[in-house]
Amino acid sequence: MATTVVETGNTTPMTSKLSGDAPEIPQLARFDAHDSATTGDALVEVIERDGGVIVENLITPELALQIKQELKPYFDSDRIDPTGFFPETTKRASGLIGISPGCVEYLTTPLLLDVVDKLLSSTYSFWVGKRVRTVTAKPQISSTTAFRVNPGGRAQDLHRDDADLHTRNVDHPAMLGCIVAVSKITKENGATQVIPGSHVWGPERAPEVYEAVPAELEIGDALIFLGNTYHGGGANTTENEVRENVGLFFTKGYYRQSENQYLMVPVEQARPLSTQVKRLLGYGISRPGVGFYHYQDPMRVLYGVEDEDTVDL
Repeated sequence: MATTVVETGNTTPMTSKLSGDAPEIPQLARFDAHDSATTGDALVEVIERDGGVIVENLITPELALQIKQELKPYFDSDRIDPTGFFPETTKRASGLIGISPGCVEYLTTPLLLDVVDKLLSSTYSFWVGKRVRTVTAKPQISSTTAFRVNPGGRAQDLHRDDADLHTRNVDHPAMLGCIVAVSKITKENGATQVIPGSHVWGPERAPEVYEAVPAELEIGDALIFLGNTYHGGGANTTENEVRENVGLFFTKGYYRQSENQYLMVPVEQARPLSTQVKRLLGYGISRPGVGFYHYQDPMRVLYGVEDEDTVDL
């Protein structure tokens, strides 16, 4: 499927052709946030078509530098991921809204929030007796994670983020991710690999590496993509370049408990309760990875629980 690369209103088709009789590989469309034509509606149209889009200049270089400086101590102190999903050369920082004022500013970027709202708001009508009631659930943050990929880092396996929600992949969009570059990101230093159009694939089709294209970004540029679009961090094949980016991930607002158990029965009040009750309250992990705390199982971190339901992340 050929896609259109859009740069400052330019709609000239541009595709990458492999040698011989190989199929054309579609490229991600590009918009400039400074262009008046770059509206939430325009971005949503392309995201729904291709599964993702690159938005240049989503945040300023000054804000990117601030975020980079605020996250440095957290990158420096991160542990190696014991599962191997994140390569040993990858450093992570999570819980960004609580530790980085710059990430709060990034989160509230009007263009980003407009796209999130348009794609993930959910309006639903239902009967209450003989009266129809219509409500709209607004999106929420699912997770916030920043990555530093050092030289020699291997590529991630291609995956879909919405696997955590047990979707059928072709259902309505359940998740949306936005990754902003706080260092220049190239194919060589590990740009995220994305398969345009893979958001419409059914669950029976596996991703192939040759189908993916690198989302190369200048500082302040962003990749915005649906949770059912296949992607994965690329390999950092350089000798001295570090790739750093900051991800905000959103879900539909109804993916949570009706009663907020973490406020009703907070950490210390839950401590004397049985492991079974703690898990029923939601302090455990929903496999493969919903409910983590600093990329660890809260049952282990908070309560020292080690059993067959403990999850390594």
